[in-house]
Amino acid sequence: MPGSRTGRPPVQRTVRRPADASRQRRDNPVRRLYTRVHKAWDRPLTAYYLIFGGSLLITVLGLVMVYSASQITALQMSLPGSFFFRKQFLAASIGAALLLVASRMPVKLHRGLAYPILAGAVFTMALVQVPGIGMSVNGNQNWISLGGSFQIQPSEFGKLALVLWSADLLARKQEKNLLAQWKHMLVPLVPVAFMLLGLIMLGGDMGTAIILTAILFGLLWLAGAPTRLFVGVLSITATLGVILIRTSPNRMARLQCIGATDPGPGDACWQAVHGIYALASGGIFGSGLGASVEKWGQLPEAHTDFIFAVTGEELGLAGTLSVLALFAALGYAGIRVAGRTEDPFVRYAAGGVTTWITAQAVINIGAVLGLLPIAGVPLPLFSYGGSALLPTMFAIGLLIAFARDEPAARAALAMRHPRFGRKRGTGGPAFDRGPRRWNTMRRRASAARSSGER
Repeated sequence: MPGSRTGRPPVQRTVRRPADASRQRRDNPVRRLYTRVHKAWDRPLTAYYLIFGGSLLITVLGLVMVYSASQITALQMSLPGSFFFRKQFLAASIGAALLLVASRMPVKLHRGLAYPILAGAVFTMALVQVPGIGMSVNGNQNWISLGGSFQIQPSEFGKLALVLWSADLLARKQEKNLLAQWKHMLVPLVPVAFMLLGLIMLGGDMGTAIILTAILFGLLWLAGAPTRLFVGVLSITATLGVILIRTSPNRMARLQCIGATDPGPGDACWQAVHGIYALASGGIFGSGLGASVEKWGQLPEAHTDFIFAVTGEELGLAGTLSVLALFAALGYAGIRVAGRTEDPFVRYAAGGVTTWITAQAVINIGAVLGLLPIAGVPLPLFSYGGSALLPTMFAIGLLIAFARDEPAARAALAMRHPRFGRKRGTGGPAFDRGPRRWNTMRRRASAARSSGER
């Protein structure tokens, strides 16, 4: 090789090569953001935070909307404007205590409460039909008066009873490998469920009966019911439902109001149409909190079954989408808890609670949007009604307890507590112990996560 003028060998210049494609992908800010979000979403306590935070936000926003939507109704009944809000706030306070107790109870105690809760629900649901004890509200004989303005609807507690009892039953049968036989999967689960449905239908409350039916099918699906068995039970239930709808003029009228844009003859679809009017007048950001027009006597049940319509009118599309996002997060967290546990009782109970809350939210919101018939069921954690709020908050406490009981979640929660009571050093060996302890606990959490989560 010829030398240069100075007598030194020429400098070999390196040819720049294009950056590696994988490195470019790593440097992509969108991909980095996706990776961070994915890691945060996959953390052990994600389900715990979603359940606790989502239910808290739904309940608080529900209290605000109950206060806004019920003032006119209370004044029309010659009551203080905050009457319904105060009752709902009292129910929410009791429900918060129930949620805290349920979230701290061990799984064995939840299983032990299954039969007493079922027996109490059946007894009180039968009392509803006793003259002088049960009372009728809006044509449904499903209430018991507690004195004064307080009433209780036992069928709401029947949902919780069915979830706990069925989860315990299916878990015990799975431990004995009996669910492979169709008779053990159906008996006594389906007969007990049909008994509860019969007690509810004696009072004429088909909306609650639909929710219990959804819970039953959700549990059968989680138990791995074969398709022919699933279709058979669904056919029987659908046949009974058609008979009950065809024999009731009121239910037939509600079915005909799906997608209605005009109240029709005799204002048969008045409530459904004015719910659409409320949503349409809200726009993107709504008319403002407390500025609803439909709640001034135009929209029946504005603070109960149709509170979602008032939310759309006052908070607009942004408010309704926020409520939908909170329910979607709550449903996802419940499915995640049910899918990642190895305890059959936890899987069935978490799946049953998730089916209950999700199905009830879909039926309520679908009715307000005109996509489903008006079933008369409240929006969980959001609508006015202490009878519906108390068992629902206890069920949320169940999900929180199950989310905390995951191996990785237990390890992650255990990592926090020593940090509050530990003395903080300023240097030397004591100062160096902090990172080593953190790394040890992080390795322990990773080991628990790899065994308990996928």
